[in-house]
Amino acid sequence: MGLNPRSWWAEYKTSVNNGQTWSKAHQLPKDFLGPIKNKPIQLADGSILYPSSTESQDEKTWHIHIEKSDAKGKNWRKININCDTFGVIQPSILIHPKGKLQLLCRSRQNVIVESWSADGGETWSKLKPTQLPNPNSGSDAVTLKDGRQLLVYNPLTAGKNWWEGRSVLKLAISTNGENWEDIYTLENHLKGEYSYPAIIQDESGNIHISYTAERKNINYVELKLTEQ
Repeated sequence: MGLNPRSWWAEYKTSVNNGQTWSKAHQLPKDFLGPIKNKPIQLADGSILYPSSTESQDEKTWHIHIEKSDAKGKNWRKININCDTFGVIQPSILIHPKGKLQLLCRSRQNVIVESWSADGGETWSKLKPTQLPNPNSGSDAVTLKDGRQLLVYNPLTAGKNWWEGRSVLKLAISTNGENWEDIYTLENHLKGEYSYPAIIQDESGNIHISYTAERKNINYVELKLTEQ
């Protein structure tokens, strides 16, 4: 909550009846923000990892970090990440075999940036660029039930104005988080802004994607993937 990302704070509500009713809002512990744009994940031991980021008051410094709580949303702590020289926000978390995790981040460097963890999110590698273009725009990713990874992103580079590069929106797939293939085009225009995507997989295996269209509407797409 708040007027802008430089000064906001986080609150949460809980439900005990599958979302039919909700508790009053509770503020997170001081200096904790929870997930920034993209969804958290729950580990096998019940603990929850929240992909988070901060923006400095002068807007010059963007950093990502992880926040962690127990299964009940208590006992919060921060896990720092070496952002090197990258300006990054709005990470997504992907799950790989044997406790390996991957972060994919929005950056100011015209590329999606990544970090890896080999110990369930306790420590993370220094950020490095992927081969995926990014025009300083948000993306989102999800690990499928079959272990494959999906990413929704703008596959262009930034233009002169902040919204340029967001006129194309695509869905990419990977089996290892390193080699990505575009498999579906959600939007393809010479101009316009189609951005801030979100993606999930439901219990039936269908893929659900939403994103803003020209900052006037929210578009929604449901997809069903073929088997590997």
